[in-house]
Amino acid sequence: MQFRHRLCAGGFQAIAASRADAWLRRFAQGRGVILMFHRVRPRRSDGFAPNCGLEITPEFLECVLIELKHQGYKIVPIDAVPDLLRADNGVRSFAVITFDDGYRDNAEFAWPVLKRHNAAWTLFVTADFADGTGRLWWLELEEAIARLDRIILRDSKVTELRARTNNEKQAAFTAIYASIRAGPEQRLRSIVADLAKQAEVDAEELVRSVCLGWDDLRSLAREPDLTIGAHTLSHPILAKQDANTAVREIAGGKAFLERHLARRIEHFAYPFGDQSAASAREFRLAREAGFATAVTSRPGHLFPGHATRLHALPRVSINGLFQSRETLRCLLSGVPFLMWNLGRIAPVENVLEA
Repeated sequence: MQFRHRLCAGGFQAIAASRADAWLRRFAQGRGVILMFHRVRPRRSDGFAPNCGLEITPEFLECVLIELKHQGYKIVPIDAVPDLLRADNGVRSFAVITFDDGYRDNAEFAWPVLKRHNAAWTLFVTADFADGTGRLWWLELEEAIARLDRIILRDSKVTELRARTNNEKQAAFTAIYASIRAGPEQRLRSIVADLAKQAEVDAEELVRSVCLGWDDLRSLAREPDLTIGAHTLSHPILAKQDANTAVREIAGGKAFLERHLARRIEHFAYPFGDQSAASAREFRLAREAGFATAVTSRPGHLFPGHATRLHALPRVSINGLFQSRETLRCLLSGVPFLMWNLGRIAPVENVLEA
């Protein structure tokens, strides 16, 4: 994770130093961009914060909105994306603001900033999180390691990891996360549940304190600038589920939200959303469930070719590890994704179905 961070940082620095974000922009930018956020809250001073990549400060969110306008992007609701991709109706560069999971801080800290800028935004909600019964396992894992000085992993064998210092805790988190993401989801949840039990982490209390409940969401849903989308029932890694479970998670999450919020849910975000979590089967199931669009976490800007693949749209993650105007300009230019997109603009159908 640290190596990847350094690699990305080096790439952003090289782009900025060469001003490639300026002179390659017209080739790389595409027609629009969907930005992906998770949490927004004041900066933490914790020495151990392995999920900090998922959170930005309210001040940086404001910086993002200002930079979008400075670069000529028009912020539009996600409902507008299909038409904007299909036809040239005068909006040459558009941006969509999306938040995943349904965190309480989105309403507390992000919403006031968005409101000041009259910015449309989308909140993708996991039904079980709103219900207070879901498993925010990546936060459970962080909290468990934060509390423990010694970690006992009970898997095929018992392994003990030291976790006395912040460096030891970070190393433990990185190793455990990589291992459990690579294996079956049942194993993932079992291991995290056992660690949470060791550390006396109450999973239900955690999700209720961190995520918006149904009353909160019904109140937010009245806001004209907010679109609520679906993010499955329980936030699984969909590609690891059997077909019936995947259908229940995708279509069932839509139905659950519609029932609780009394409105149509037209848009969907795949949990995790990378190639290991969502591919051709999941794209088809989202389309069959009746969603108008579905977004991944595969990086890239939007090109006209995406009009035929509305259920496999890329997004640009605004990562909490790179909260700088320099990095933001690189991401909005599309240059970091140039090689990705150049091979995919024309044959987008084949690539996204692979």
